[in-house]
Amino acid sequence: MIALACDHGALELKEAIKAHLDARGLAYRDFGTNTKESCDYPDFVAPAAKAVAAGECEKGIVCCTTGIGVSIVANKVHGIRCALLHDHMSARLTRQHNNANMMALGAAITPPAMAMELIDIFLDTEFQGGRHQRRVDKITALEG
Repeated sequence: MIALACDHGALELKEAIKAHLDARGLAYRDFGTNTKESCDYPDFVAPAAKAVAAGECEKGIVCCTTGIGVSIVANKVHGIRCALLHDHMSARLTRQHNNANMMALGAAITPPAMAMELIDIFLDTEFQGGRHQRRVDKITALEG
């Protein structure tokens, strides 16, 4: 199960992501928003991140106009490693090296076709473990 959340600035992108996940046969939980009315992204992103942290969802995808705000909110939740993604290499390495469990996208920054490519890379790439696990453990230790 994949957690999805967005604000009004990324509603169209979130809807495209849902169609993409449907085409791949992947289950998701939509935490909102579901309208173009101005809203506060923490209201939707925080519950999505908490669902990932609790193990209710395996991974999460969050979106706003730039992706910055939603990534900040997600990373405030204990157990979340959310990466703001713009390119293929970052999407692959954040999974392989950081074991990121959430990704953020900017609807005004990343074209929809590229967003779907980044999603596929993120979802299909496994964590390498090894020396990277030691580093992830150090990140986790910072959470207190």
